[in-house]
Amino acid sequence: MKLAIISIALAGTSAFTPSTLSKGSTAIRSMEESFVESPVEPMEEMTEPAIDPINGWVPNEVEPCFGLPGAIAPTGFFDPLGFARPGISLNEIKRNREAEVMHGRVAMIASVGYLAGEAIKGPFNIVGPANDQLQQMPAPAFALLTILIAGAELKRATIGWVEPDFGDWTRTLWKLRDNYYPGDVGFDPLGLKPEDPIVYKNMQTRELQNGRLAMIGVAGMCAQELVNHRSIMETIDFYSKVYGGENPYAACGDSIIC
Repeated sequence: MKLAIISIALAGTSAFTPSTLSKGSTAIRSMEESFVESPVEPMEEMTEPAIDPINGWVPNEVEPCFGLPGAIAPTGFFDPLGFARPGISLNEIKRNREAEVMHGRVAMIASVGYLAGEAIKGPFNIVGPANDQLQQMPAPAFALLTILIAGAELKRATIGWVEPDFGDWTRTLWKLRDNYYPGDVGFDPLGLKPEDPIVYKNMQTRELQNGRLAMIGVAGMCAQELVNHRSIMETIDFYSKVYGGENPYAACGDSIIC
């Protein structure tokens, strides 16, 4: 009886075992095939849009002055007053550089005008120190000069500056265009602007350095003429006599200003 019961139990157990294993193996194979047939697609990487370079310059907030040229040895990046300190926005950096470039260009022209205007007798019988020549211009000529300067400034504003939004004026106030390079107003009648970005950067550095020197020089010439009311060459002649041991006032007589 014991053997009969054991044999019946084993037979019943073996009857259920194959079907269970076959079902489990089928499920495992189906899962493996699903992983093989439909692999997981990789996620697309989020990339920031590339910034188009402007004359070879791409603003970089890590570099001083956002990477604009103008720093040379031995001073390097010289900014004691903090006009380009970290935290200044790109628009402010570009606006300050725009002002520096344009004032430097005006100063370079003015430095030549001081010397040439005093050495050559110009139209309308304008003579004397350059500081005193503007008020000698006739009213029509002065008005024409004013109109020409205003027209040039308005043209520059339409090229580099964002149009004002009178509905929300704070949004566009003092704002330059994103694709505008400070000082590049498109005026190049002699075709001197290079196409190579490296050469253009070097030319910009030279222009900035000469403009900075011209601003200091013109300020000195203007201050000198305000003090002694002499032209630049007369001042040079005056001090050459002083250092040569001569009396610079010998030919003045009783005049206060000679």
